[in-house]
Amino acid sequence: MPNSNYYIGANDEHGLNPPTPGKRTPILPGLNRQIYENEFNNAAKKKFIEACFRQGFSVYDVKPEQQDVSISQRVVRINRQNLTALVTFAYNAFGETFNNTSGVEVFYSPTNAQANQSRQLAQYVYENLIQGTPQSGRGVKTLDVGVLSNVNCPSTLIEAGFMTNLQEARRMISPIFQTEVGEEACKGVCDFLGVEFIPRDNLENYPLLRRGSDNNFVFLLQFLLNQFSGNLIVDGIFGQNTENAVRVFQQNNSLAVDGIVGPNTWRTLLNLAPYPTLRQGNRGSYVKFLQQLLESNLIPIGKIDGIFGSQTENAVRVFQQKNSLAVDGVVGANTWNRLLL
Repeated sequence: MPNSNYYIGANDEHGLNPPTPGKRTPILPGLNRQIYENEFNNAAKKKFIEACFRQGFSVYDVKPEQQDVSISQRVVRINRQNLTALVTFAYNAFGETFNNTSGVEVFYSPTNAQANQSRQLAQYVYENLIQGTPQSGRGVKTLDVGVLSNVNCPSTLIEAGFMTNLQEARRMISPIFQTEVGEEACKGVCDFLGVEFIPRDNLENYPLLRRGSDNNFVFLLQFLLNQFSGNLIVDGIFGQNTENAVRVFQQNNSLAVDGIVGPNTWRTLLNLAPYPTLRQGNRGSYVKFLQQLLESNLIPIGKIDGIFGSQTENAVRVFQQKNSLAVDGVVGANTWNRLLL
């Protein structure tokens, strides 16, 4: 069965614009702000979609909106699609203040029309999450909510951590953790379907793309470009609009502006190693990645905009000082290595 015949649903709980009331961490020290649950849920869902496109799956984003959408409305959407499987991303809480409750748990519903398959899907996803993330395991459990019980496909829901655990609250905004959760969830789907997983970090897995290309990696390319204001229809066809978006991305990231997606453009889109030395005046994808990592270390950087200005440099200096590194405001190999821990 070609992988494109597998139709995978991706769902994120709650909303961010406006944020769902109550679904947030306590105030984090250093940042002096709360993290909303959907900041993680939506980001992890996008990493999962990215991974699914890489496998060649067809993908349905259940809730592309930033605001919350009722469970009943999402169930209607899901059941119209005849999905092969559905994965929902969420984050847990225990109480209203930081405490020691921690870990990842994965749910399925015994009242789902395909309960046995849902249980198997949940088990595969759970096993990959506890192997591939730093989270401790709390097990596979049952839960009767609409996106598990009332949908017509195997379905699982991930509670990837606890917003009320300080360490796990920090992970909510770590692009590394968001990627790990999305990737491990996709591995679980692959195990469930019996297909070989294509890893993210090997550039040899990414083909050269140019105008006229027409394959699943074009879906992936368009999806990634849209996260950098590409504003593309994700249709898998590399036409003029996609080429224009590639050229804009290349220009914004100091790459050769040729409209062709080769190893350097793929590496930058995915923020893969080797990581460039960054300093004030730089801009682009790696700077945005840096800013996200600094914030997940509870160092405020202001707006995450991919521009290495004075506030980002000050944040780098704070991080370097806290980690006994040379305090020069330049992000070289030693600073990257510590940020990526």
